[in-house]
Amino acid sequence: MTRTVYLNGDWLPETAAKISIFDRGFLFADAVYEVTAVIGGRLIDYHGHAARLQRSTAELGIPCGLDPEALLAVHREIVRRNDLREGLIYLQISRGVADRDFAYPNGAEPTLVLFTQSKPVLENPRVAAGITIALVPDQRWTRRDIKTVQLLPASMAKMEALRRGADDAWLVEDGFITEGSAATAHIVTQAGSLVTRGLSSALLHGITRASLLDIARSEGIPVEERAFTPDEAKAAAEAFISSATNFVLPVTRIDGTPVGDGRPGPISMRLRQRYLEVRLADAV
Repeated sequence: MTRTVYLNGDWLPETAAKISIFDRGFLFADAVYEVTAVIGGRLIDYHGHAARLQRSTAELGIPCGLDPEALLAVHREIVRRNDLREGLIYLQISRGVADRDFAYPNGAEPTLVLFTQSKPVLENPRVAAGITIALVPDQRWTRRDIKTVQLLPASMAKMEALRRGADDAWLVEDGFITEGSAATAHIVTQAGSLVTRGLSSALLHGITRASLLDIARSEGIPVEERAFTPDEAKAAAEAFISSATNFVLPVTRIDGTPVGDGRPGPISMRLRQRYLEVRLADAV
């Protein structure tokens, strides 16, 4: 079946949705995006994603075009129109259409797009075995706290990891791990503390990350928000990634070195279970 997509206020078959070649998202990657998971037809961690979207658009001076209530209504409607039970909603806002110029145009109308992807996100087959990670230099720009569509360096890192026989990449800068190609990186120390890098412009402020840290603290798991090195990650008891699409996904090898006993660890699996329990309970 052809999906129904949202484009600037219109509901269209995906084959009929067109964007100008002069859109600044296409010419300059002058756009931001969000991805929200859907389980049972409901939105997971939606309010965190909506708040981050507002922050990203404000940092770039791109108007959203919809107030918070209308934006939520569009998300619910695209779920309904596509009968989406489980999967993802991708949203992108660009600065809009203007003749090519490095300077921002005055008065451009933003381009707002949403589409769905139906896929199993709850029963992820990779959870039981975990994933393997390759360490790759971080070559991205320095405002990674803004969720822009400038994803080519992350895509290149992912492809390098695949070339080396790994499932994904963790990015390394100045001797420390920043984050994954499309996820937050976490380790659990041998003493049982959850370690993840503190928030800054060096990494995306993960919505799933924030939820997990709150849950970890409520579960009595010590939390350290600090940078960690590749050697520290390889010597950890456990490691995992978090994201809107994977929730919690264990990491079992880093550059060929087993993490812990080379199997998904108990704290990682406990946090995944508790995250799903908490977020499904308050899904909208």
